[in-house]
Amino acid sequence: MANGLWGRAVGALIAGLLLSMAAAMPTLAQSVRVTVNGTPITDVQISQRVKLFALEGNRGGTKGATEQLIDEAVQLSEAKRLGITVSNAQIDDAFLQIARNLKMSSDNLRQMLQQQAINSDTLKDRLRAAIAWNAVTEQAIMPQVQISDLELDQKAANQIEAYQGFDYILKEIIFVGQGSSGRTGQANKYRSSFAGCDTAVDLSLNFTDAAVVDVGRRHATQMPEAIAKELAGLNVGGITKPRVVESGVSMLAVCEKTQAEDLTFIKSDLRADAGNSAMAEKVTQYLADLRKRAKIIYN
Repeated sequence: MANGLWGRAVGALIAGLLLSMAAAMPTLAQSVRVTVNGTPITDVQISQRVKLFALEGNRGGTKGATEQLIDEAVQLSEAKRLGITVSNAQIDDAFLQIARNLKMSSDNLRQMLQQQAINSDTLKDRLRAAIAWNAVTEQAIMPQVQISDLELDQKAANQIEAYQGFDYILKEIIFVGQGSSGRTGQANKYRSSFAGCDTAVDLSLNFTDAAVVDVGRRHATQMPEAIAKELAGLNVGGITKPRVVESGVSMLAVCEKTQAEDLTFIKSDLRADAGNSAMAEKVTQYLADLRKRAKIIYN
């Protein structure tokens, strides 16, 4: 199984959970390398994590594996303080999801890990920490993330283009069927005779397989840039040039057009970006603060 495929499969499940603790393998002799808030991290755990890294294509090596295990121990300690628990069923479900991402069964995933001398508990312990930390994030960090509406309004206003400042009521005229060249010719003939939305349906009756659909109200930011720019140059009663679409050939007729600087749609994207950025920053700082307060002893 290629390293890249494995990395994508694990990443598809864990990305956004801020991964990170592995359990000891009691059948092997172990020595404690680090203790985090009383929780030991052994050489066996570290070596197992290094092997898991290798399977993923992660070159963090022993140092990276050790740091990740310390992070996970800190995360699990914080989850325990907040009363957060992770059930075996949750871990089994996560393990199964990784197997499905790799298009295999849980048993086959275990066998694949064993072939690389990796105990399946190594992956499961990492999943436990990831799920626990995600719960910590939702409970303790997410409420701290505040996005200023005023700031978003200012950013949105700076981003909006002149052609995006319109609100429309539209009708779509569709010439249904394949053979775009022939349909486009008929659509252009319709367009040259178009006299406004009130007679759009009557005009369509002169053509074969032509339909008029009420699109309703749309803001410019809800439409592809090319169409929004073309509509911005039209007055009420205007109609766009024919465009080939999946169902045939399409045109949009402008029934109403008003100036309306609706920033809702731009703000939605800005809010998501700002929220993700602020969340990532808060999570990083929260973990850094936890590490500073943690009792970490290197042996």
